Amino acid sequence: MHAHPIALRIALAAAVSAWGGSAFGAEAAGPSFSCAGVGKGSIEQAVCADAGLSALDRKLARVYGEAAGKAANEHPPVLKAEQRGWIKGRNDCWKAGDRRACVEEQYVLRIAELQARYRLVPSTGPVRFACGGAPGNELVATFFETEPPTLIAERGDEASLMYGQPAASGARYQGRNESFWEHQGEARVTWGYGAPEMTCRKAP
Repeated sequence: MHAHPIALRIALAAAVSAWGGSAFGAEAAGPSFSCAGVGKGSIEQAVCADAGLSALDRKLARVYGEAAGKAANEHPPVLKAEQRGWIKGRNDCWKAGDRRACVEEQYVLRIAELQARYRLVPSTGPVRFACGGAPGNELVATFFETEPPTLIAERGDEASLMYGQPAASGARYQGRNESFWEHQGEARVTWGYGAPEMTCRKAP
């Protein structure tokens, strides 16, 4: 459920700026992992050497701990496996042109994803939308107060996590292959790669 659209950078910058006073300036501690013996030139070393990234790592560790508590009875137990995959993805940021921005984005998106998926922050919904004029074609959206904002949309037996995007009006979200743009009770939704746009209206 990871999404990394370029348009997220504005929202991410706002989120990081909002955290600046508490997350970055309050502590001089390192990350949640030991910096002893980390590889020279590695992403772990970059996190250890950067107060802002260390703060994000500590925040992710706290959020992951909260998620793990809720995932105790999860079958199959996917949280640990997904976190290992996330760490690999974070470490692949060594290939990026701007490594720090890449790592920062990885942390911010992962924190928001865990907070939404495991319901660790306040939410609004579920809100039901009827799509394409067909009552049976329903989309259910739950909105989460993460940074950046997120929503989880469900349609049939499928679900998509989407991240808030800058928008001139309304609320716009983008997932891996799905998008949702709501304005005044009407939403334009794409569901799946190359799928046509649907018009969905909030159900009474």
